[in-house]
Amino acid sequence: MDFNYVAYTRDKKMTKGRVSATTQEAAIDLLNYGGYKVISVKPHVTLINWEKISSLFGRVNPKDVVMFSRQLALLLESGTDIVAALELLQEQVTNRTMKRVLGEVVSDIRGGSSLSMALRKHPNVFSSVYARAITAGEKSGNLEVVLRQMADFVERRIITEKKIKNALTYPIIVIIVAVVVIILMVTFILPSFTSLYEAFGTSQPFMVRLLINVTEWFEVWGMYVIIGFLALVVAGLMYARTPTGRYRWDRLTLRLPVIGRIVLLSELARACRTISLLFHVGLPLPEVISIANQSSGNKIISERLGEVQRDLIRGEGLSKPMAKRTEFLPLMVQMTGVGEETGNLDETLTTVAESYEMEADERTTNAVGLIQPVVTIAIGLFIGFIALTLVQAMYSMYGELGA
Repeated sequence: MDFNYVAYTRDKKMTKGRVSATTQEAAIDLLNYGGYKVISVKPHVTLINWEKISSLFGRVNPKDVVMFSRQLALLLESGTDIVAALELLQEQVTNRTMKRVLGEVVSDIRGGSSLSMALRKHPNVFSSVYARAITAGEKSGNLEVVLRQMADFVERRIITEKKIKNALTYPIIVIIVAVVVIILMVTFILPSFTSLYEAFGTSQPFMVRLLINVTEWFEVWGMYVIIGFLALVVAGLMYARTPTGRYRWDRLTLRLPVIGRIVLLSELARACRTISLLFHVGLPLPEVISIANQSSGNKIISERLGEVQRDLIRGEGLSKPMAKRTEFLPLMVQMTGVGEETGNLDETLTTVAESYEMEADERTTNAVGLIQPVVTIAIGLFIGFIALTLVQAMYSMYGELGA
């Protein structure tokens, strides 16, 4: 936060300026430490903060967080002061939002805040898992190690998301091209045949008449249909943003025939990764489960993790509460029990996460591989039907003209 100040310098000259600090008291302390005799300090108020507004429309690529973590770990290992290291990284960053965030982090640390507390103010860039892990690293004195672990953690998530996007790219392109082709055929080719039949005064075959009637109906009502469909989509999205709607949607996704298993595996893999990482850096298990609960992307899994946390606090352990909930698959329950007995919970859950991620990737690839031929066959049948209908119409028209 910026503050405007009026103060005397050491040679008793009045000066005005602006200083960044977390609180007004921190700003005064910072000025006193610099040799100023403070007269007044007031928060800096601007009608429009263009820099902040422009940064709101930008986003920080997770790759930038990975690079930041690795570079900060390297600088700290070399003996560089935390503030100097952050300022150096801020100068090198090209993303405007990331540059602003690092500037605010530096300002907060100068004002007496810890690195983890400064990062928590920017949840859109640094997740709660990231901030809590940094807290544990600061307490244990292994901040460099934790930064590298978080870089690996974020990088794995990037790789998983990239695999899913790449798998879905081809089917989406095929569907878009097919829809465009169908629209062009219905919009331009069929109307030309209608004009041709009217010009020659011949009768239309049933299938041609049906296609033309459908086309004419869409010409009149198509815009209303599109608007109604978009309105339903927007209403559905708005409902899904409500707590009840999000809960029902997440429950539905887990029950879908093919997608449900993939979603469940992905959520459990994320939970295992989170628990493994935070347990490894030294956080207590109830707090670890709480963070895993908050970071879950599915409300049902989040609710089950909350129930496990309550049973854990009662002294039931971790694997037994998981065994009571069907959402936690047998492998996760068994390996969690093994980890509790051997004291290697982080390693066993990492193994489970890798297994679930591999299975989720295979199922995603198989599902996408099934979508491609189904979509291709459906589109081919539709276009083939239109083409055969038009060919039949041409022969019918030539037959009537010849007669």
